[in-house]
Amino acid sequence: MLAALTKVQWVIVGLAVAIGLAGLALMAVNVLAIIRPRPAGEQGPSQPLFGPPQQLTRRRFFGRLMNAGFGLSFTTGIGLSSLAFLWPSVSGGFGGRIRLPIDANEIKAQIRATKLPFYYAPGRFYLVEYDSSDDTSGLYTENSLVAGGLMALYQRCVHLGCRVPFCETSQWFECPCHGSKYNRAGEYRAGPAPRSLDRFPLEADADGFITVDTGIIETGPPRGTNTTGQDPEGAFCVDPNAATEAEEEH
Repeated sequence: MLAALTKVQWVIVGLAVAIGLAGLALMAVNVLAIIRPRPAGEQGPSQPLFGPPQQLTRRRFFGRLMNAGFGLSFTTGIGLSSLAFLWPSVSGGFGGRIRLPIDANEIKAQIRATKLPFYYAPGRFYLVEYDSSDDTSGLYTENSLVAGGLMALYQRCVHLGCRVPFCETSQWFECPCHGSKYNRAGEYRAGPAPRSLDRFPLEADADGFITVDTGIIETGPPRGTNTTGQDPEGAFCVDPNAATEAEEEH
């Protein structure tokens, strides 16, 4: 499992460990300040944390002990909370490797029957059919972005992050926020988006089941990429003028 961690996950682990160690160090310093005896005959003010400790009354002793415990609890709690909040799910949710419950053939059959991409909400991606023969330059096939005749597209618009739905009439992805448009393969076609949709690497096992790695976001290809040559197949769901106006503003 450790070998499968991404760079981001390693950074999160490092931060959590650092916060935990800081908490332990704080407790250790306070405990040492409490239990270390003051040398006989020492004069002048003492330094409770790093120098000779003060002679403590029972009340001050327990006060410092409580402060040390509180510091450890608070720091450790912050570390664990940060880890829980930032750590991506690796058990079927976004940020981990997701094995789809049905095989590639079933997914493609559903796509053809509905004329819609296969949307998997927990992973925040669409699966679309893609013919590898269209990828003459190896842009996708050589980067593990096509498997079992499918491609995984991140649902997030690369313009300002809105979720991009698929328009059933045009058969393109159309962002409702500012009108960016992408063809069936998620390649930029119109609007203010700076590039094509980002995507996730995926693989098919011997039984035809697809695993999508949502822990790795591959930047979408640049404007001008159009491997499918697909034109809109009907009316747009989002007014094309909205895309033009949004692009002019940028």
